[in-house]
Amino acid sequence: MKRRNFISNNLVLSAMIPASYLSLGFSSQKSEHPFLTQEEVIIEKVAEDKPHKGKVLAVIQPHCDDIPIYAAGTVAKLIYEGYTGYLIRTSNDEAAGAGATSGERFLNNERDNAEVARVLGLKKCYDLNYANHRMDEYNIQEIKGRLIFLFRLLQVDTLICYDPWGIYEENPDHYVTAKAVEAARWMSGMSSDYPEHLEVVKPHTVKEMYYFARGPQIVNRVVDISRFVDIKVASNLVCKTQGPGGDSGSNLRKKLAAEGKKLPLLGDDDKTANFNYTREFVLEQDRINGAKYGLEWAECFHYIGPAPSGLDTYIQKNAVSL
Repeated sequence: MKRRNFISNNLVLSAMIPASYLSLGFSSQKSEHPFLTQEEVIIEKVAEDKPHKGKVLAVIQPHCDDIPIYAAGTVAKLIYEGYTGYLIRTSNDEAAGAGATSGERFLNNERDNAEVARVLGLKKCYDLNYANHRMDEYNIQEIKGRLIFLFRLLQVDTLICYDPWGIYEENPDHYVTAKAVEAARWMSGMSSDYPEHLEVVKPHTVKEMYYFARGPQIVNRVVDISRFVDIKVASNLVCKTQGPGGDSGSNLRKKLAAEGKKLPLLGDDDKTANFNYTREFVLEQDRINGAKYGLEWAECFHYIGPAPSGLDTYIQKNAVSL
């Protein structure tokens, strides 16, 4: 099953979105899907005033091509807006892509993953190296513990990862990572959980989550990535071991040439072929998402952020001076 084709029309589950999870201050539009409540889909556009300066972003993926496919534009946008970002990869990718042995695939994907971090402007990679496609064999307590430590160590404010509530997800690395991340971000601010950490790190609560899925998903946040699409292309191009970007365009160009054919889109050199192939075909869903919301390119998320405080609002409206 092709990963990009697994994305559905996305809004089917939005009736599950709590109203308190929707942030204020962004332009928005209401969905016309007949099964939805009156929840709004927030359109998040780039902010030029660096509103996230001093904040920390954790970008979490099971495999080195997950973020490039589904969320690299948003990562690039948030880094542009001031975040310091870190990349956490949970599997070792030993079963993915080209390479005669699992060890070769392991090393090749590790290099590709480091390149993804570099292209996206992320400060450091953390590779947890669980066996590829076998993460359901591991005790989730261990995975949670390692993630909690990292969230506390890095003082993570915001994270991007697969949605723990995404449905029809068949890859165990995806759903195990997603569930471990959700549990870890919830527990990382509690001093009663993994108290042995507290000798070296402080409890810290993750405040915002951008969750993506490759199947039907809750969508309440659409991020305009139009200014960052070339960075997203670049992040896919460095995933040479497993694609779907990498050298796919140049390989197709050579295949067609051997058959006496040519696609003008692929140009006359490998660099052009790879870039245009990735932009046109690998990122096709982002163009479709954008068109739905009046944007050129967009990524869709189940966003969970700080819930507005009813008490603070009440105090602001009703408090009087002594």
